[in-house]
Amino acid sequence: MDIRNEILAFAQKHRKFSVSDFLRSIDNKISRQYVSKIISELVREKKLARAGQTNQTIYSLPKNISALGNIAGIRLRNENLKEHEVLEKISLKAPFILRLKDNIHSIFDYAFSEMFNNAIEHSKSKNIEVKVSKKDRLLTFVVRDFGIGVFRNVMNQRHLVSELEAMQDLLKGKTTTAPKAHSGEGIFFTSKIADVFTLDSFGYELTVDNEKNDIFFGKTDKNTRGTKVIFSLAINSAKHLAGIFGKFQTNKEDFGFDKTEIQIKLYISGTVHISRSQARRVLSGLEKFKTIILDFDKVPIIGQAFADEIFRVFKNKHPEITITLINMNDAVEFMVKRVGK
Repeated sequence: MDIRNEILAFAQKHRKFSVSDFLRSIDNKISRQYVSKIISELVREKKLARAGQTNQTIYSLPKNISALGNIAGIRLRNENLKEHEVLEKISLKAPFILRLKDNIHSIFDYAFSEMFNNAIEHSKSKNIEVKVSKKDRLLTFVVRDFGIGVFRNVMNQRHLVSELEAMQDLLKGKTTTAPKAHSGEGIFFTSKIADVFTLDSFGYELTVDNEKNDIFFGKTDKNTRGTKVIFSLAINSAKHLAGIFGKFQTNKEDFGFDKTEIQIKLYISGTVHISRSQARRVLSGLEKFKTIILDFDKVPIIGQAFADEIFRVFKNKHPEITITLINMNDAVEFMVKRVGK
């Protein structure tokens, strides 16, 4: 019996199957161990696709991979976890990952690894849950922990007074609660490369919607314990990691993350007249960058003290930093020019 051809012929007749299914079809004439070995070889040769693990593993021809399911999840004890091993494990459970276009696969690997690493090292959670799905040409992953919470953790470590301030710092980039081990770039770049990126933690939710070019932050009645990260991206997207990294480099040749973009509307709290103290919140930590883009979209007016703090005080203190302004209306532009930008 040519067992390889028998297995492939069986796969042609059945959209999905297990080792037990095949063994029953040949009346168990060959050992399970030998059949499993041959099937594993066919998987390595990409003649078969696989989903699941141990006795829950199922197989199909690559053309029938959708039969293996478009959703997979695991719950893990947060002990000696390594993100690359978890990535491999979830890929076995969700084989559609392996068939993604190269640019989407690279983005998925990067974003998933960064968010899972955050859960391992920052959450102080005993368990971490992961789910990956593909529906209507949309790839989504969820990383959920049950720990301290992303906004509370940044608040505590950086001595901030609110979840709003924690969110503001996270979106600047280079914000981390473990500076000796991390650069603080993970959430920043992951939020930029997603179509939609969400952080949900203890009654507060941040959504970065790059399809609408907007950011939303506020209280929610979900009150999620710990942190829930949701990342979504169209599987036919033309995005590339290199493109998003390059957007935040002043000099493309030195590969440094030295440019950031700030949405000023996120610093308006109940007033259209932005104060000097709010300007200082905008500027906090920005001395780490060479180029700062300030986006005034949906900002109707700014106070003179705000403009003075940025365009005179900060600029005189850091003349080497380039500040670029976008989406200003006439009122904002007038105030900026008034302080001598």
